[in-house]
Amino acid sequence: MPIPSHLSSYLDQRGARYEICAHKHSHTSAETARSAHVPQNQLAKSVILEDDAGCVMAVIPADKTVMVGELARLLGRKELRLADEGRIAKLFADCDLGAVPPVGMAWGVETIVDDELEANEVVYMEGGDHERLLRMSQEQFHALMSSQPHGRFCKAPTH
Repeated sequence: MPIPSHLSSYLDQRGARYEICAHKHSHTSAETARSAHVPQNQLAKSVILEDDAGCVMAVIPADKTVMVGELARLLGRKELRLADEGRIAKLFADCDLGAVPPVGMAWGVETIVDDELEANEVVYMEGGDHERLLRMSQEQFHALMSSQPHGRFCKAPTH
């Protein structure tokens, strides 16, 4: 199965260079990182949030969680909450649930990137299913995300 056409078209239009890395089927971003032998902090995870104004995609390292209050403050939105699976499945119909690539712009979804990802030499991202990642250099990731808002809105999860 090729990567979703929304994603491949968007990346091609921007001249983005990337490699496709296959891995064993996985269910969570932590499992994906283990299966693909990549550090969790180099795996860009998409978190879809919503309010009455619509959806927004927060792009964070896989080993972090979104500070929803901080994100809402950065975006000037008050009632942000995690989007429900039905809404996500409709928005990203050509992706497997839980494997949405962190490039919301390809689907017309407002996207904001946590600055922590830009510190990595390499960034990996879901390829739209549970068996492939895209590998991109920091320069390519930065160029791809440079027109999107950036900020600091993630933290290590509390256990």
